[in-house]
Amino acid sequence: MADSSPVLSIEHLSLGLPKLADRQHAIEDLSLSVNPGETLCVVGESGSGKSMTAMATIGLLPRGVDVLSGSIKLGGVDLLSLTEEQWCEVRGRDVGTVFQEPMTSLNPVMRVADQIAEAFRAHGLLSQAERQQRTIELLTEVNLPNPELIARAYPHELSGGQRQRVMIAMALALEPKLLIADEPTTALDVTTQAQVLKLIDNLRRKKGTAVLFITHDFGVVAEIADWVAVLQHGILVEQGPADEVLNRPQHPYTKRLLAAVPSLTPPPPKPLQGEPIRLKVGALSKSYGGQGFFRKSRQVQAADAVSFEIRRGETLGLVGESGSGKSTVGRCVLRLIEPDGGKIDIGDLPFGDLSQRELRAHRRKIQMVFQDPFASLNPRRTVGHIISEGPITQGEAPAKALAEARSLLERVGLPARAIDRYPHEFSGGQRQRIGIARALAMKPDVLVADEAVSALDVSVQAEILKLIRDLQAEFGLAILFITHDLRVAAQICDRVAVMQNGRIVELAETAQLFATPQDAYTRQLLAAVPGTNRMM
Repeated sequence: MADSSPVLSIEHLSLGLPKLADRQHAIEDLSLSVNPGETLCVVGESGSGKSMTAMATIGLLPRGVDVLSGSIKLGGVDLLSLTEEQWCEVRGRDVGTVFQEPMTSLNPVMRVADQIAEAFRAHGLLSQAERQQRTIELLTEVNLPNPELIARAYPHELSGGQRQRVMIAMALALEPKLLIADEPTTALDVTTQAQVLKLIDNLRRKKGTAVLFITHDFGVVAEIADWVAVLQHGILVEQGPADEVLNRPQHPYTKRLLAAVPSLTPPPPKPLQGEPIRLKVGALSKSYGGQGFFRKSRQVQAADAVSFEIRRGETLGLVGESGSGKSTVGRCVLRLIEPDGGKIDIGDLPFGDLSQRELRAHRRKIQMVFQDPFASLNPRRTVGHIISEGPITQGEAPAKALAEARSLLERVGLPARAIDRYPHEFSGGQRQRIGIARALAMKPDVLVADEAVSALDVSVQAEILKLIRDLQAEFGLAILFITHDLRVAAQICDRVAVMQNGRIVELAETAQLFATPQDAYTRQLLAAVPGTNRMM
């Protein structure tokens, strides 16, 4: 690079938290820099301060978090001295931002083209015709199919990966010096994630943009980082070139994070021969009809003749891209949505043939752990009520149900006294433990886990996976584990079924499928796992 001076320079930055917070500083004495064309990945667990670093860099710190000391300079300009009016000039023009969840960042009532053009209007750039032309060029640059059609679409008419590409197009519209990406691939499936990472990497190489990439995923770090900074409780504990930090970590915290990353090498298989079949699904089908943004009536076959069985103590992984039909299969198996056809048997019970009235007495046989525990827990109910509600509705005495709730809380690693607290008082990993306790309170034969660890930090994820394995061994659960993370699937699943366009294209023991995949689509998914060539 001709200009080797840092695009972003953070020096001795300290951010103070409100008085009742669990620690004094969100960030303490942090110094970082990012050069043109470089990617700096800031990693750490939830609460480490990585997102606070990003928010301070774009002047969007939440109320109650104050800058105590230090400086943040962008190309020599002290960002902390800017007025709000000056910040409006900097955001978009000099600093572009891609947030974790594009659906909450995009305006749901504005077409894509209008949202991208808004950046030009806000800064008084280009004519109306030039804005429209540049919008199409940007959508083309981020490799979106049919950019003219997508430009006229609303956010809800796009997939998660497409929405994230639109966010990247918006962030790069004014060719900023710095791109801040805050967990932009967390919710994406493995192939879409690989495409978005490649896109960001290509754009920064081509345009010389400096990238500050916030993530908790070391696979992503291995794929995209030039430099890595590791934060723990707001303190920078290690930083250096990516190869050094990933392969020769010095700090115990960095070593612990890397050790928690799931390996793509499956553990030895469990002996399951002779165990009874707990869940049997035969020729399950489900289709949806509706209008897409192409304005044509279309029929989507979300599940097409899906068949599998799961034995007592076995975990079957259901993997595939977004839209492959894996979550639809899980919800059909639970009868949360009604399948169009097929058989669902739980043991000897023809679960799929029961009427809604008959179903009530047998709901406890199959339970679900959801992806977002906060959204699935009633915020107005105590943890004790949440866990005991199911058994009480099935006729169990309230006193006994609450006693068992206390016991289950301890079993999933939480104190029994937590029974009187509310969901918002817990961390994400703790809420997921509550979700697991709620499911186990019904004493199910089958557990469906739909992306149950995808939103968790790598160390918390490892704890939850171990908990699920231990509980499965104790209670003999048959588990349908739905995930887009093949590293997670490798560690917890005894067999894996790969779904594409509503069909199972390959089903095999995990070790066999990962070692010698037979289907081209399976090979494509495995090749897209981030970081496979740089770490572990």
